[in-house]
This record gives sequence, C-alpha cells and structure tokens, in this order.
Amino acid sequence: MARSLKKGPFVHYKLQKKVDELNESGKSSVIKTWSRASMITPDFVGKTIAVHNGRQFVPVYVTENMVGHKLGEFSPTRTFRGHSGNKK
Repeated sequence: MARSLKKGPFVHYKLQKKVDELNESGKSSVIKTWSRASMITPDFVGKTIAVHNGRQFVPVYVTENMVGHKLGEFSPTRTFRGHSGNKK
C-alpha cells in the first residue's frame, strides 16, 4: 500500500539537512547515509549519495528520473552468484 499523500514523502531529517547545506555552499561532495527508506526529492538531483547496503556504501548519482523513488532501490543488498549449472 502506498504512503498517504497528506503525510508527504519521508526524508530523514539529517539527510535533508546535509543536502540543504550542500545546496547553500555550492560544493560537491559525497553524502553518506544509512537511510535507505528516504525518498529522493528534486533537491537531491545532481548530488552523489553513498547509500549503505549492509556491508559497504554504494555511491548513487541522482538524476531527474530517480525523483520519487527510494534511495534503497539503487543500492542492492544481495549478490547474485548465478544458478547452479547442470551437474551430470
């Protein structure tokens, strides 16, 4: 079930604060975050955000197509080793 529109998108307050500081300063640096549930807002476009996948931080460069998605969608948590081959 989708989130109610009256609540608005969830963005972790510390992550939003870091993005706002970067927008004001004009610098370009990587923002580290553990908040995979945060939704990508238009403020994030053009920023590189390192999203934690449980083991390491995966750098994600945010584009306009990503707005409305969650950060965790772009940082896979499981490594696919492949299906087992024919053992005959």
